[in-house]
Amino acid sequence: MRYRVLGGTGMEVSTYCLGTMMFGFVGNGDHEDCARIIHAALDEGINFVDTADMYSAGESETIVGKALRGRRDDVILATKVHFPMGDGPNRGGNSRRWIVREVEDSLRRLGTDWIDLYQVHRPDHTTDVEETLSALTDLVRQGKIRAFGCSTFPADEIVEAHHVADRRGLQRFRTEQSPYSLLARGIERHVLPVTRRLGMGMLTWSPLASGFLTGRYREGQDLDLSSGRPTLNPDRFDPSAPRTAAKLAAVEQLVAVAGEVGCTLPELATAFPLAHPAVTSVIIGPRTMEQLRATLKGASVTLDDAALDRIDAIVPPGTDLYPPDGAWTPPALTDPALRRRTTAERPAA
Repeated sequence: MRYRVLGGTGMEVSTYCLGTMMFGFVGNGDHEDCARIIHAALDEGINFVDTADMYSAGESETIVGKALRGRRDDVILATKVHFPMGDGPNRGGNSRRWIVREVEDSLRRLGTDWIDLYQVHRPDHTTDVEETLSALTDLVRQGKIRAFGCSTFPADEIVEAHHVADRRGLQRFRTEQSPYSLLARGIERHVLPVTRRLGMGMLTWSPLASGFLTGRYREGQDLDLSSGRPTLNPDRFDPSAPRTAAKLAAVEQLVAVAGEVGCTLPELATAFPLAHPAVTSVIIGPRTMEQLRATLKGASVTLDDAALDRIDAIVPPGTDLYPPDGAWTPPALTDPALRRRTTAERPAA
């Protein structure tokens, strides 16, 4: 396993990061089996583990904490804060009140005294970014976290956060975590150039494009919509939908590229993000030991320029064939009041 420095922090992390979203009741509820998967990943040289407070309502953090007992010093441990962790107001978001409260709960569940990378899981337009950066800076000074980053932030908000940090003498986001795959290349337009220019570490998630790059869903075959991800969002898997048809058509061409490279489609998909010079580590999210072994098997896959050129011809750089699941949509698009003047103000005269 190769290692790269994480966003100027001096911490060296493996180019595969073990994501644990599937650990807990939403995926694998067997704590001992999840621990075996974590230990197998560490034994193969992965030293970077990513989780979040909201994964299985905290159960994932608990599993990770138990698995890392006796091995904590060898691991760069990352978790996140933002999403609601209970009913009622003030139990989520990016406010100082919530961050200071929730970091304590994460530390308790993880069974550790410090978090190496604490990430803001999504933007929060109800909280001034200065408030968020100030709270995170204080946590670094208190020794509870070593560095902090953001996740699924658009390029303009990353730049704004850096300007605010510089003006106010606060520490800045050291990393960004974005969705990036053969089928979702939108971050190549703005996010990746910005994070590279700012010297940030980049973690990418969903390399298998919500399952479309596993090889399970193929053009001309009946799609099983009764299990797995299709049950969560069946519209994204509807073969009659133009976007689904475009994804399936691209998959067929990418299968051919994988054959030319001499690897499987999932191996091609996982190797692709690491070819970009702005990417530090790609997050893999196995639910089973078999899935972990299959991913590790492809760790040595090298994509030459000819293979990358073939991929560019299938899915052009900067193109999203679908909106990545879990990607953030700004309120300027979701709230009509932010993009429509009052009726009286709309006429030109």
